[in-house]
Order: sequence, then C-alpha cells, then structure tokens
Amino acid sequence: MTEIHGTPWRHWLLTTDHKKIGLLYLWTSFVFFLAAGVAALVMRWELAQPGKTVIDPALYYMLFSFHGTTMIFLWIIPVLVGGFGNFLLPLLIGAPDMAYPRLNGLSYWTYLAGGILLYVGFFFGINEAYASSAAVGWTGYPPLSGVIGSPGSGVDFYILGIHLLGVSSMMGAINFIVTILRMRKPGVTFHNMSLFVWAQFTTAILIVFATPWIGTAMMLNFFDRNFGTNFFTAAGDPELYQHIFWFYSHPAVYVMILPAMGIVSEVLPRMVRRPIFGYKAMAYSILAIAFLGFTVWAHHMFTTTMPYQARLGFMIMTMIIGVPTGVKFFNWIFTMYGGHLRFEAPLLFCVGFIAMFLIGGIDGVFMASVPVDYQLHDTYWPVSHLHYVLFGGSVLGVFAGLYYWWPRFTGRMYNRSLAKWHFWVTLVGLNVVFMTMHFLGTAGMPRRVYDYRDIYATMNLIATVGAFLVAAGQLPFLANVWWSVRNGMRVHGDPWNDRPTIEWKGFKALPGGPVMAHEARRWGGGKL
Repeated sequence: MTEIHGTPWRHWLLTTDHKKIGLLYLWTSFVFFLAAGVAALVMRWELAQPGKTVIDPALYYMLFSFHGTTMIFLWIIPVLVGGFGNFLLPLLIGAPDMAYPRLNGLSYWTYLAGGILLYVGFFFGINEAYASSAAVGWTGYPPLSGVIGSPGSGVDFYILGIHLLGVSSMMGAINFIVTILRMRKPGVTFHNMSLFVWAQFTTAILIVFATPWIGTAMMLNFFDRNFGTNFFTAAGDPELYQHIFWFYSHPAVYVMILPAMGIVSEVLPRMVRRPIFGYKAMAYSILAIAFLGFTVWAHHMFTTTMPYQARLGFMIMTMIIGVPTGVKFFNWIFTMYGGHLRFEAPLLFCVGFIAMFLIGGIDGVFMASVPVDYQLHDTYWPVSHLHYVLFGGSVLGVFAGLYYWWPRFTGRMYNRSLAKWHFWVTLVGLNVVFMTMHFLGTAGMPRRVYDYRDIYATMNLIATVGAFLVAAGQLPFLANVWWSVRNGMRVHGDPWNDRPTIEWKGFKALPGGPVMAHEARRWGGGKL
C-alpha cells in the first residue's frame, strides 16, 4: 500500500498506476455525487409545498438538469466503471496493470475535462432570474435544446462536455476489453474468473457499441444549432433524436447497474462464506442482459407516433429482459440460504441492493405494458422507478463495494457503527421519498414540474422529508471517512477472510501504529 498512500500529490497528476487512477475516479465522482445531492435537496425543498417556496422556476429547471446530468454522467458510470473497475480489475485477473496505462490516465483527465465543460454549460450566461440555456434536462431533447429553445451557448458546452465524457468512456472500455482478453494470468479463464470482471467486461462491450450513438445525437443537434441543418427541427424529424438517444441510453442503464451487480456477486459470497450459487448462470445472464438491452430502447417512446406493431414488439422484449435479471435474484438468494451471514455494512448494503432493485424492476414491468404506460408515462411513477433502480440499486451497490474494499483502497478500517447508521437511515429515507412518488404517479401528478395542485401537497411534503433523511444518512458516511483517515486501524491482509482472495494478496499494512489483529480481521474490524 505504500506505493499509493503516502505518495506526494504531485505524483498523482501524471500517474499511470491503475490503482491511483481508480482512486482519482472514486474521489472525483464522490464530489460530483455530493453536488448532485445538494441540487436534489433544493428541488425537494421547493416541492415541499405548492407555489414558490425557496427558488424561482428558472433556477428549479436549471437544478433539475444539473442533478440528472451529474448523477448519470459524472457519478454513477464513472464511480462503478472508472473507480472500482480501474482499481480492482487488474488485481482480480492477476495483471500488473491495464493494457494501456497512459491511455488509462488520459481517460481520467478527459472525464474531468468533460465534467468541467458540462458545468460551464450550466452556469454560462445565467441571467438575473437564474435561467441557464443548458436547463434542458439530462436527455437534452430538441426543440428545447435546439436553436429556438436554447439560443445561448450553454447547450453547446453541454454537447461538447457529453462528447468528452463519451471519449473517456470509450478509452476506458477498450482498455478493459484488451486487458481482460490479453492479460489474464495463467489459470484465469472465462469459466472461473470473478463475476465482477465478467460484469466489467460486458459493460465495456456495451460502452463500445452504445456510446457512439449518443455522440451522434449530440453532434447532429450541434449541427442544427450552429450550421443550419434540419435533422431534429420541424423540417426534419424531431422523433429521430429520441430513437438515437435511447438506443444509447437504455443500454446505458445496464452500464449503470451491471457493475453494481458484479460488486454484489463478488461481495455477497465473501460475507456469507459460501461460493456464489449458479456461477455459469450468473455469468451468462450478464451477457443476456447486455444483448437484450439493445432491443428495448423504444419502450421509452410508447407515447410517440411509433406504429402499434413496433410498440407490441418492444413491449414483449421489455418483458423478456426481466428473465435473466430474475435469474440473478434467485442466485443471490440461494447464495445466502444456509450461509453464515455476517451482518456487517457490506452485507447490509448487498441485501438492500437486492430488495430495492427488485422493487425498481417490478414497477418497471408495469410500464412495459403499452396501455399502462399511456397512463403512467409523464407522471411521477417513472421517476420512482428510475430512482429505485439507480439509487436503490446502483448507489447501494457502490456502498456495498466501498465498505468491503475500503481497507484495500485506504489501508485502514472504518467504524462499523457509523457504517450501519449510514445504511439504515439511507434505506428508510429512500423508501420514504421514492415509494411516495409511486403514489404521486398513480394519483396523476406530472413529473418535471415546478408547481402542482393542492391535492398533492401532503405526499410531496412526505417525499421531501424522505429526501432530507437520505441526505442525513450520508452524514455518518462522511464522518466515517474522516474517522477512518484519522483513527482507523491499519489493515494487514484480508480483513474479512482467513484465506485472502486474489485482490488482497501482497497487501500489507501501512507503517506505524496498531495493526488489526487476526480476530478483529475475522469480524470486520473488531470492537470499535
């Protein structure tokens, strides 16, 4: 660990070490996560009561776009792929580093530059009423993002920022694919390698095939805005943007969830002291999800002018894609059945992931039915569905992996009590806010609105309380980070298992101070 911790900061700027690059992704993406969380709190505060509460409509829609874009493009994909993937993937296949270390370093700095450009777009040309020309939602639909809807330069910066983020993802994905195919140590095959590596490999393939499509959509919109073309204008085909955008964005949902599934599939067996149930079924279901992910994009467009026959086909495929996901749920449950469960933070977040993602998957099946989608499409139901999948699923998966590998990332243990407080307060809060949105959706409250009718006031107040509970749940996490850096016991070897797995081999304690004893390691940190 001394090659990472204790390294002068100036050496991080040009590093090509996959572990350091992974940590750079982790820390940077968590900063974006906190920024997006603050934006969400301000929006929920405004929605606590009908009418104006704390902000104007213009600022609300700017924060709306800021929150969604940051959470998807700057937080969940970079933390799962860039952060966990870079740090752990070479270790789990026995490789000394990534196949292209310099390209790996460039991918991080391109990601950071893309994030800066996105933020320049949001804050460029803000007028007295806090309006931003880039307040176009995370989807950037024309005509709102077109020449007439957004005449300023903010959308142009937004488009360029998305392009840079796409380039960063492509560089990382190609690096991952080549590393896995060419640099596995002898004995590591596709029939015995880590399911986390399987998930990252499949995710990298998704990125390579899907990312050029969002680049195409953004660039054609850029041409419409600056060169007088008519791809997405009234003279062209405005729905074409949606087809191109969602051909990327639905596979991107699996880019955001498959690595989290890989984390749970890796952490859960270690915390219940049993091998994963149905290894081959888990691996092949990951591939099936990736393949089917390219066949369902238009279920986001059931309310457009798409032909009925096409809607029927996409409805059937949307229901079929639930089958490989269901396989994974049964395998996780049977892995826990009969195991020696240790109710430490990694296991709690794994179980939370399974339960919350199950809710998100089930409520998504409702919208797979075309007639039901007509009623739910522009209500708060899809908002709840999205957040159960991406917060209840992906974010809880991130924290499961973070607590499990925190000693490997930092060389120190964390406070177990604070970690459990983090889980329980977050779990209660996310259910209060997002389950309430289900009821708001079935009651007919439209999404993407600044104000609403009085009949929705009580449920919106409850949702706002839940949002602040989620925020309060992150305070124990931040306190734990501070506590671990200052007081955490130094870790020697694998703190969870007597027989260390491959990513812990060769891992040594930081010099100086007390080192975690064997009995303390066995139970994840001993008495704190």
